[in-house]
Amino acid sequence: MMGDYHVRFRERFGVKFPLSTRPKWDCKYHLVFAPKYRRQVIYKDIKADVGQILGTLCRRKGIEIIEAQCMPDHIHMLVSIPPKYSVSEVVGYLKGKSSLMIFEKHANLKYKYGNRHFWCRGYYVDTVGKNTAAIKAYIQNQIKEDLEYDQMSLVEYIDPFTGEPVKKNKK
Repeated sequence: MMGDYHVRFRERFGVKFPLSTRPKWDCKYHLVFAPKYRRQVIYKDIKADVGQILGTLCRRKGIEIIEAQCMPDHIHMLVSIPPKYSVSEVVGYLKGKSSLMIFEKHANLKYKYGNRHFWCRGYYVDTVGKNTAAIKAYIQNQIKEDLEYDQMSLVEYIDPFTGEPVKKNKK
C-alpha cells in the first residue's frame, strides 16, 4: 500500500530518483567570497594553488565542485553540499583551512595579511534550484565579462590636452 503511494507521488511530481531506503539529495549553492580588502592577489601561480587547495578541501568533506572560477579579486563556486553540513559551516571550513594552507605554501603573504586572515569576513550564497545551467554559464563567462569591463575603462596613451605621449609614473 505504501509503495503504491510513492509510485503515484513520483509520477505526479516527476521525481527522478529511484526508490530506496537511503536518502537522496540535490543541494546546490552558488558561493562567492573574496580576499581581505579585495586585494587582487589571485593571479597566475597563486590562482592555481588556491584552486587546488579548495578542490582538496571539498573532496575531504564530500562536496562536489560543479563549476568554479578564480577571479583576480574573488572566487565563484557552484557546489553541491551534502545536507549534513550547513552552508555557513562549509564556507567557514573552506576559508579557514584554505587560509592556513595558502600561508603555508606562500610564506611571503604572511606579511601582507596580518594574523593569517587571507579572506574577508563575509560571503555571498545563493541556492541554485533548477537554474544550474544558467549559474554555470555565468561563472564560466565571468572572466570574459570582467575583461570587457576593464577594456571599457580607457587608458590614455596621448594626453588629450597637449597631444603628447603620456609618461608612465615609475614607483
